[in-house]
Amino acid sequence: MFELPVIDSPKPTVLRAPRPEWLKVKIPQGEKFSELKSLIRSHGLHTVCEEARCPNMAECWNAGTATFMILGDTCTRSCGFCAVKTGRPMLLDQEEPQHVADAVRIMRLKHAVITSVNRDELPDGGSTIFARTIEAVREQNPGTTIEVLIPDFKGKDASLDMILDAKPDILNHNTETVPSLYRIVRPQAKYHWTLKVLTRAKARGFVTKTGVMLGLGESREELLKVMMDLANLKVDILTLGQYLQPTSAHLPVHRFLHPNEFKELHDIGIGMGFRIVEAGPLVRSSYHAEQHV
Repeated sequence: MFELPVIDSPKPTVLRAPRPEWLKVKIPQGEKFSELKSLIRSHGLHTVCEEARCPNMAECWNAGTATFMILGDTCTRSCGFCAVKTGRPMLLDQEEPQHVADAVRIMRLKHAVITSVNRDELPDGGSTIFARTIEAVREQNPGTTIEVLIPDFKGKDASLDMILDAKPDILNHNTETVPSLYRIVRPQAKYHWTLKVLTRAKARGFVTKTGVMLGLGESREELLKVMMDLANLKVDILTLGQYLQPTSAHLPVHRFLHPNEFKELHDIGIGMGFRIVEAGPLVRSSYHAEQHV
């Protein structure tokens, strides 16, 4: 059992100052970026890159990679950190799996990431479409590895098993924050649901991955406790990134972590036994995903 190191925990304070230099990114541009944007629009697809305002969108898109968001663009949950719109979703697009598969083929992706909004109003949480999308991508693109970033499906084993039965190469489900902040950060989720998803996937032999946002008000001790929980579940890949407030209506940033702190957390994570730790101010769930297979 890994023992937690003793590290002083700085008291978080709400910062309203401009972002530090290491968090400033260029406006998305480039020929490849424009081509991919047109392709995604023409197929009626959504990407979490755009919906969640990912700071790495330009880098990833110009490299020819993107994370597809299925089950529509409207989420049934109201997480305090997320820029994806909340409301009453439209009917499912039964052709969406094929559209995603077509886009992966046209883009000649070696690694495809598929995520979704939460669809809690559906009996299966949308897992049927998720599984069909995995199968469609694999049928058209047998050489492409597939990573899924899935919801917790409210702890329903049948929904998770449907996705696992489709055999993605990596099963990713984000922890997002520490348990004490779930009430304000992701009020319709439960920490034990997240641990259950990762436990069940690992028990079935899958490569598992999860991510945590930092700077929301968590203490260092709380973060290390969560990291240890995940390490004890034998999670393979951990991503740690800085939370950035999407709009004034979302939760404020309590603290900007310096890159050196992320380096320290990276080393601690490797010491805990994670196979891969991506830790940095601009790290997001799908950052360098193709390198994790």
